[in-house]
Amino acid sequence: IFPLCVGCLTLIAFIVYEGISSNPMMPLGLFKSKTFSGANFISFLYWGAWSGAIFFIPFNLIQLQGYSAAGVGVAFFPLIIALFLFSTWAGGLVATYGARPPLIAGTLTAAAGFYLFTLPTVGGSYWTTFFPAITVLGIGMAIIISPLTTAVMSAVELDDSGIASGINNTVGRIAGLLAIAVMGVFALSTFNRNLNHHLETLNIDQESAQYIKAQRIKILEIDIPDSLPVEQQISVRSAIEQSFLASFRLMMLISAGLVFTGAIVAWLTIRKREPG
Repeated sequence: IFPLCVGCLTLIAFIVYEGISSNPMMPLGLFKSKTFSGANFISFLYWGAWSGAIFFIPFNLIQLQGYSAAGVGVAFFPLIIALFLFSTWAGGLVATYGARPPLIAGTLTAAAGFYLFTLPTVGGSYWTTFFPAITVLGIGMAIIISPLTTAVMSAVELDDSGIASGINNTVGRIAGLLAIAVMGVFALSTFNRNLNHHLETLNIDQESAQYIKAQRIKILEIDIPDSLPVEQQISVRSAIEQSFLASFRLMMLISAGLVFTGAIVAWLTIRKREPG
């Protein structure tokens, strides 16, 4: 918590200094543009959702579903293909309709993709579990990226385009760092709460329960005491997996909620296409 507080205070101090500086590195006047501010807020929400989700998805695929590291890479091929196929098309949408409609469509599609990650349980075919989520998320990403860049760059004068691009990239990086830190706290809290509940219902001995709880930070790699009967070992392992699954689903719902909020922000702030 202390590093997070220091970082936030430092960021606030930087913004205050930029506001009074005669030659600011980040001219705050750029944020007077509703479109520029809105597009950067959408970037914050989207890249926060993406960074948080992509941090947890491999844990699910590798440690819970049993995928290899290479298998995870192959599993994300549909996302790469979707980016390749739909990015140019999304750029055409911007030229025809402006940035606002594709941004709304892209954020809603990406939100649906994140939500689809909440549906798989343990096991099952890749094609019916993670393939739909990865594909829909990839399509949403492809639709978002080009309009988002266009909205940021078109909201400022040509002389400020480099600064605008730098601000937008920085916003995305900050969002990613904050998302992993904050969502990590929520994930561990949810896992602990669910695990405690499961352990209470299993009625295992107090010593074994404390041994398991002491390893909670290891999550799916928790060691189960050999002293427990085989049936209870299986039940504890299932409890650990279900606790992680509940935590993972919450993270995906948070990501979906962040991106859905981006659609609302796009509707309210991104300038409509001007005639001609």
